[in-house]
Amino acid sequence: MLAGLFQYEFIQNAFIAGLLIGVLAPLLGVFIVVRRLALIADALSHITLAGIAASLLLEKKWSAYTLNPLYMGMAFSVIGSLFIEKLRKVYKYYQELAIPIILSGGIGLGVLLISLAEGFNTDLFNYLFGSVNAVSRSDMWTIVAITLSVIIVILLFYKELFSLSFDEEHATAAGIKTKLVNFIFIMMVALVIAASMRVVGILLVSSLMTLPVAASIRVATGFKQTIFLSILFGEIAVIGGLILSYYLNLAPGGTIVILSVVLLVGTIAAQKWKVN
Repeated sequence: MLAGLFQYEFIQNAFIAGLLIGVLAPLLGVFIVVRRLALIADALSHITLAGIAASLLLEKKWSAYTLNPLYMGMAFSVIGSLFIEKLRKVYKYYQELAIPIILSGGIGLGVLLISLAEGFNTDLFNYLFGSVNAVSRSDMWTIVAITLSVIIVILLFYKELFSLSFDEEHATAAGIKTKLVNFIFIMMVALVIAASMRVVGILLVSSLMTLPVAASIRVATGFKQTIFLSILFGEIAVIGGLILSYYLNLAPGGTIVILSVVLLVGTIAAQKWKVN
């Protein structure tokens, strides 16, 4: 039955993209959760929504406009990440304020652009909640490029990211260029969020960055094991979600998130059963 499923190109694109996102989102999510920046994914996802809305508005108002909305979403997400870093410096003693400021601005700008585009359409709905048949070959190759870039950066800066995640002051004292590493990290988060929206959906992508990590924390005994289990739980949720969403005609983003919640509840229950 599954063999027949992969005869369609859009299914192949969705599964390849999903498999890559299942690695990327939890991988970065571990560092985000440890640094207590879980809401940063929500902030950047709403900025990405504004970029998608802007692209669809341009397409509607200017028929000659043909740029893939994914790229506009990425541009807005990257710009949003730069603003977050800037605001964290402005509010030195209240750095967490940067996230709700950008989140609020993203929501406001997104709603404004959607209203100018005269409301929702099918394309925008797919971006919000994900769609199996919305992932084009171009989208897939873009996600492949982002995956390779992120993995290379993680391998090159693993020690720096690890140190920053647990003690930023000690990392600075040890000579790590914290500003540069923070900048690179938040840029990676922005790109992964924008890349994930086709499969998971803009409004749900932050869940894939946090729920598998939350589940792995309950059972992992070390940082590297947390990363491995987070990716494993993320892949289970993505693969299962894509298969169920196709055969049951459900939104893939919601299905993936619900499976992630089931995995989280399962790990919590298993740990309590083990303790008792």
